[in-house]
Amino acid sequence: MHPYADNTVHRENIIYREHLQQQNSFNLSPPSLCSYLSDQVSQLTFLLLEPNQSIDSELYTQLGTQGFRRSGNAFYRPNCPRCAQCISSRVVVKEFSPSRRYRKVLNRNSEVSVKFVAATQATQEHYALYQKYISGRHADGDMYPPSLHTFEQFLVDSPTNTLFMEVREPNNKLIAVAVTDQLSDGLSSIYTFFEPDSSYNSRSLGVFCILTQIEAAKNLGLDYLYLGFWIPTVKKMSYKTGYAPIELLINNYWTYFSQTPDYNEVLSLINTSTAHSF
Repeated sequence: MHPYADNTVHRENIIYREHLQQQNSFNLSPPSLCSYLSDQVSQLTFLLLEPNQSIDSELYTQLGTQGFRRSGNAFYRPNCPRCAQCISSRVVVKEFSPSRRYRKVLNRNSEVSVKFVAATQATQEHYALYQKYISGRHADGDMYPPSLHTFEQFLVDSPTNTLFMEVREPNNKLIAVAVTDQLSDGLSSIYTFFEPDSSYNSRSLGVFCILTQIEAAKNLGLDYLYLGFWIPTVKKMSYKTGYAPIELLINNYWTYFSQTPDYNEVLSLINTSTAHSF
């Protein structure tokens, strides 16, 4: 048994629902170089909705439990020919208790206010913070330079119930926005952007937004906060497994870890089978 999984549980066997295959058309993207692992080839299984098409909450939840993520109108899941390192992760919110480090982050942001608004209510204020964040933190990434078209296509125009979690200082200055989808079993964190000025570094706004989404999911009586894909050997993704207890989708099973999983042990579990079943 995995040493970090006191009660390793295969909670859900990942089985493609027949009506998913009947009602929607899934495609396989052309192979390309992986942007995270330079020696690997990347491919995606994806479902692309029409611009004005919506998706039922239950269907979206089923996709989420099968490891799919949303970007705009596309739902995707890695289907790489020789690699299975992209692992879906979700926090078990009802069992989560913030550590001393996380309590310090919450205390440093104790005076801020948090409000959820529909993504369709996005304003110039939201876009201005997004622009500032992309330019300040991701000028070397594929989202630079920021554009209104990308902002709307990626974060505002959504086929589901998408919310902007606003974080404001007492003077009403907007300092962070966490974009999150509401599923039947949890919240799915899509993207977070925040004040990039170094004077805000001590606030750990990205961490604060995750902690606040965990609390929001708990208050709504939901089970999970989906954090997207975690790659064990990519250091900048290590934060995603710091919110234990956590479940990881390994070899098509959600496996429970009561504390932060060791990446070498996870790699060992991955290597027990590399077969993909969709």
